[in-house]
Amino acid sequence: MSIYDFTVKTIRGEEKSMADYKGKVLLIVNTASKCGFTPQYKELQELYDEYKDKGFEVLGFPCNQFGQQEPGTESEIESFCQVNYGVTFPMFAKVDVNGEHAHPLFVYLTEKALGIFGTKIIKWNFTKFLVDKNGNVVGRFAPQTKPSDLKGEIEKLLNA
Repeated sequence: MSIYDFTVKTIRGEEKSMADYKGKVLLIVNTASKCGFTPQYKELQELYDEYKDKGFEVLGFPCNQFGQQEPGTESEIESFCQVNYGVTFPMFAKVDVNGEHAHPLFVYLTEKALGIFGTKIIKWNFTKFLVDKNGNVVGRFAPQTKPSDLKGEIEKLLNA
């Protein structure tokens, strides 16, 4: 099993195979519109703008599991991200990232990159997973980690 075996639903409801991202470095993030970390959308977009032509993608997955901080519909979320942060990177349908209804992609990510103290559970919005060009999950970063702090890691993977 690899990251490329999963199918996800775009924010507009279309099925998308993760295999479409083969050969790219990915930053997969569970997002929310009403969180203290929501301003990270700006830095995520800046990373995307800087590296998208070099084989990098940011993939945003809205999640309402933490403090009910993503209550909107997909169209409301998409509009919020575009209007407030100019988001053009791919956004996906709302998912659960923990628990019995967790999306299989996030079950996989949390098994491949454990959190603090070896836990699988995602603790909050804007947890980030870095995936190399071969689909290997190479890092998990806490919500407090600024997207811009990942530039060195991203560049290393892009140049590998």
